[in-house]
Amino acid sequence: MKYYSTNQQAPLASLHEAVVKGLAGDRGLYMPERIQRLPKAFFDDIDRLSFQEIACTVADAFFGEDVEEESLRSIVCDTLSFDCPVVKVTDNIHALELFHGPTLAFKDVGARFMARLLQYFIKQDGQDRVNVLVATSGDTGSAVANGFLGVEGIHVYVLYPKGKVSPIQECQFTTLGQNITALEIDGVFDDCQALVKQAFLDQQLNEHMRLTSANSINVARFLPQAFYYFNAYARMKAIGRADQLVVCVPSGNFGNITAGLFGHAMGLPVKRFIAANNANDIFYQYLQTGKYEPKPSRQTLANAMDVGDPSNFARVYDLYGGSHERITSLISGATYTDDQIRDTMKRCYEDTGYLLDPHGACGYRALSEQLQEGETGVFCETAHPAKFKEKVDEIVGIDTEIPPRLAAFMKGQKQSIPLSRQFEDFKAFLLKE
Repeated sequence: MKYYSTNQQAPLASLHEAVVKGLAGDRGLYMPERIQRLPKAFFDDIDRLSFQEIACTVADAFFGEDVEEESLRSIVCDTLSFDCPVVKVTDNIHALELFHGPTLAFKDVGARFMARLLQYFIKQDGQDRVNVLVATSGDTGSAVANGFLGVEGIHVYVLYPKGKVSPIQECQFTTLGQNITALEIDGVFDDCQALVKQAFLDQQLNEHMRLTSANSINVARFLPQAFYYFNAYARMKAIGRADQLVVCVPSGNFGNITAGLFGHAMGLPVKRFIAANNANDIFYQYLQTGKYEPKPSRQTLANAMDVGDPSNFARVYDLYGGSHERITSLISGATYTDDQIRDTMKRCYEDTGYLLDPHGACGYRALSEQLQEGETGVFCETAHPAKFKEKVDEIVGIDTEIPPRLAAFMKGQKQSIPLSRQFEDFKAFLLKE
């Protein structure tokens, strides 16, 4: 399988090249040359398959031409050492719980898969070291750091905005040490993301060290997230509720919903998607007007979605040939203020007993408002509520229990390096490494 750039100016790349480079030379995002539709028989029997069996079939369609069969199966099964269950919240709304992995966030799936695939390629090459740059607005940093922790031949640099991730999120990637370096940037997430992108294009840096990215700009990070949409469909089919399925995805950098859209292009029978935004409503406004106008990100209660220029919009736009009509025929939007998020978390808990995190609250509310007669909704509960304990406790009025895995992170000592948002400072630091 070859991969092309969304900017159409870079040469075609192999999967190996796309994963190791992360970003194409023309600053575009890599896209697979074709998307393989899965056979009807797969969907007829999907409710009788395990999560790992489903994921192996989907992974083979994406990566089977480039990764030896047994190695790919091992990568998938090792990645999915935990379940992503579908849990009933109301009669017609279910939560796809994506927080049962090591860092209690949906990004564990993509991060763990990418770490294992990158190591597979490094061993093939006989390389000494690859350096992973990752910008985070919350959960990406912890998922990537823990997914790559201790992986031989890979060093990870996590860039995060000072004072703009939750204390619990921060401790999940600043306390690890070993092959993980945390860089505390004096700016917002968009500044961190810009530093990563600029680093890939700097000739001196690339001559000094081999760089790749583990953000959802990397095909090995976002594509595996399609696995759990197929699993959600299978579990809903098993209870007879999959015929008119609407999937709602809380969206920041849009890698997660893009993976779902790729699944749809492979034949996944989802009726439509909803992209739920916080106050950073750039995609929502695009759906209304047909104009994509990035803005500086705004800090909100749902901080992992605080993105003012979502990278993966380029993939969504490319996937549908730039057609606003095709995009809006399949995807609707929603945008919520902090007050609306608080109200949703409180009401959902009071009415159903289900505890939402601020991001999942956007997804739940969008389904509550937009589901039509006969439809069943599944929203992504993207992180465990305990990762936002202070906010959740204050809003809902309870003492959220902290899972043991999370408590263990909180006992570690913070190790981070402060840097300005200026590229020259970041570059100077990396050149000393």
